Amino acid sequence: MSSFQQRKAIGDAHEQRVTHELKQRGWHVSPWGQGVMGEPVRLALHHTTSSLRWTPDLIAARERQVVMIDCKSRMTSQTSRRHAVERAAVTAHLQLVAWTQLPLYYVFDNLDLLTPHDALGYGQEGPRTTAGSGTPYLLVPATRALGFDDVFGPPAAGALQAVA
Repeated sequence: MSSFQQRKAIGDAHEQRVTHELKQRGWHVSPWGQGVMGEPVRLALHHTTSSLRWTPDLIAARERQVVMIDCKSRMTSQTSRRHAVERAAVTAHLQLVAWTQLPLYYVFDNLDLLTPHDALGYGQEGPRTTAGSGTPYLLVPATRALGFDDVFGPPAAGALQAVA
């Protein structure tokens, strides 16, 4: 399996987990972003500087509330306890939030949440990497993260019994 296929499989699993967690809390979730685009379109976008490259992975609604979600798998350092978000993604997401007037959350493997404003305000630029797009990352202390249940609510009582 190629490294892209491995990263995609890990990312897909994280998106499925986040979708499951949201549904347990009464949210309706739909895939969005590059995950629903055909391969030729996704590849062409990869070679542009368009903000569409950073379209969030999921869109969710509960009652009249709508949120956008960008799942971040393997983007937390276990040693420094900082979450990493590409600076270009943060810029694109700040524009998207302004345009749509909808909140956007980054959801990390441990279900920590950050907003683009959090990443910009609390993040420090990290070293450039050859992985991904090669753009600079903002490193945000995990202590600045929001709790999943605090934002999306606790799982419904029936969902807890189904897990037990």
